Amino acid sequence: MYNKVKTYDEIEAIRKSGWMLATVLEKVIEAVKPGVTGLEIDELANSELKKLGGVPAFLGYQGFPNSICISVNDAVVHGIPNDTPFKEGDVVGFDFGVRYNGMITDAARSVIVGSPNNSQLDKLLKTTKKSLDTAINAVENGCSVGDIGQAAQRVIDAEGYGNVRDLVGHGVGHNVHEEPEIPNYGLAGTGPKLKSGMTIAIEPMVTMGDWRVVIDPDGWTIRTRDGSVSAHFEDTILVTDDGCEILTRL
Repeated sequence: MYNKVKTYDEIEAIRKSGWMLATVLEKVIEAVKPGVTGLEIDELANSELKKLGGVPAFLGYQGFPNSICISVNDAVVHGIPNDTPFKEGDVVGFDFGVRYNGMITDAARSVIVGSPNNSQLDKLLKTTKKSLDTAINAVENGCSVGDIGQAAQRVIDAEGYGNVRDLVGHGVGHNVHEEPEIPNYGLAGTGPKLKSGMTIAIEPMVTMGDWRVVIDPDGWTIRTRDGSVSAHFEDTILVTDDGCEILTRL
């Protein structure tokens, strides 16, 4: 399904969905500390979203068993919440989706658990977030997917990190995943062009080693092949006449 231009009512609903998502992710990040488990975070995300009137978009999606994806250290994305406590210095990615009035938003944040003095991990997270922000700045009416990918890639390459290529951003709105794909690499001026009123999810996934990944036996968790730590940031973006609007930040 192509990412069609949204109507006024659809845009209002997806704005509300994005606000809910950002609100829940903020609560999740506040709750993260050594000793907390992924299952506890999953329960928190569920309860907070229910208070706001939204529905978790990932729960049951293609069989996913929980509401939020929680990926620790070398897990890049799609980690299943479990009862293993987070440890000081873990890098944890939280990827969450919200459905409200039929419209879906998708966003992710990575955090370092506790207060470790680790400049290498700090740099990884800051670079991944900078890659996302730089890619977002490339979004405007009439831009190409390649414009976004090149912007994301430039930041990652400059620091010598691995840029996961087997996983990409995507259109989002009526479904969790819609066309077009939004890779975090590419050439400016290439690929499908975006129009005002479309909504996309941009999500750089960056590793401290090689970019190649493998899938766990659980069929969901995707890890770095070389065991290197990774980070993941994502936002849902509305393309506008004069640029874009970030829907999943407060």
